[in-house]
Amino acid sequence: MADKVILSFSGGLDTSVAVKWLAQTYGLKVVTLAAGVGGKDDLQGLKERALSIGAEKAIVIDARREFIDHFIFPSLKANALYEGQYPLSTALSRPLIAKLIVDAAHDEGAKVVAHGCTAKGNDQVRFDVAIFSLDPDLRIIAPAREWGMTRQETLAYAQKHGIPVAQSSIYSIDESLWGRSVECGALEDPMVESPEDAFGWTASPKNAPSEPCYIEVEFDHGIPVKLDGQGLDGVSIVSQLNEVGGKHGVGRIDHIEDRVVGIKSREIYEAPAATILLTAHRALESLVLSKDELCFKRTAEEKYADLIYNGRWFSALRRELSAFIDSTQECVTGLARLKLFKGNLQVVGRKSPYSLYRPELATYDKGDVFEHDASEKFIRVFGLMDKTQAKIQGLNE
Repeated sequence: MADKVILSFSGGLDTSVAVKWLAQTYGLKVVTLAAGVGGKDDLQGLKERALSIGAEKAIVIDARREFIDHFIFPSLKANALYEGQYPLSTALSRPLIAKLIVDAAHDEGAKVVAHGCTAKGNDQVRFDVAIFSLDPDLRIIAPAREWGMTRQETLAYAQKHGIPVAQSSIYSIDESLWGRSVECGALEDPMVESPEDAFGWTASPKNAPSEPCYIEVEFDHGIPVKLDGQGLDGVSIVSQLNEVGGKHGVGRIDHIEDRVVGIKSREIYEAPAATILLTAHRALESLVLSKDELCFKRTAEEKYADLIYNGRWFSALRRELSAFIDSTQECVTGLARLKLFKGNLQVVGRKSPYSLYRPELATYDKGDVFEHDASEKFIRVFGLMDKTQAKIQGLNE
């Protein structure tokens, strides 16, 4: 009896061809797994497509809730932005899909898993590292990395074996609840302004509404729980913010990115909800965390984002950083008010029952309780070493 392989299935050219190729090349029975993470997922259509191509079984899973609760919101608490720009929309979905693949392998008794990643991208690293972190005994096959076919040869293979292929875009696109990534085509020239046809979620700022939109996001322990006063689950909050943010042209990112495999690439991202929530979350943190907490957390955030981007979600260090980050969120409860207008996003208000901003200390008006006479002596002590060094050694120019 032929062994089984669990193939991560998107329904695109490479994973569609992989169904036949895995059976032909390795003699494996193919079980496909399609996970819905919030893009334009037609899970039933993917199931039917996989079976029509030759899969022995097709598993489909709506993973949006798990994606939000266990991947997106932990990264939001960490303000995770790779290289200060990319909110890790694609990178965050890969460990979840890898987990589902491994779970399916265990359920189906398969000793082999497969994915459709090429040899030049980041996702091969993310899938492979996640899979062998969860089950180091599983064998991993990456057909598109192994078969050596050009795109035209892959298309010819599909035609030869009667595999229907939808007309592909000039762009390579990946979508999830947390964002839309676009590459290839005209975007490969970093001096070319990204054309409007590269965008699918956000309006051009010049075509956005001529009146600003105000929204309020309420957080509980670092997690968004209300939008404009209405309690909503995470999937609904993110979905609605993608819609309103996209309408106002918020969330466009043009990034020269350092890939894991050592090359630079030009990526376009649309992440309206991620941009809004990250901005709101940082605004609330600025109100309730001390200067030292904010400073140290920024260091942890950068490392946290790097670990996600590099496919190390299941690493011990990522879990340990999450424990620290969770502890910083104990008082990140409150509300942030934001203004969206013509592609711009601005924090215009924030409040929290744990706010460290005290009007009676900050005011220059009546009611000021700051001890002004303490400042001079504090400055003398604070600057004592600088004063001593200047007297003895002079200024280094």
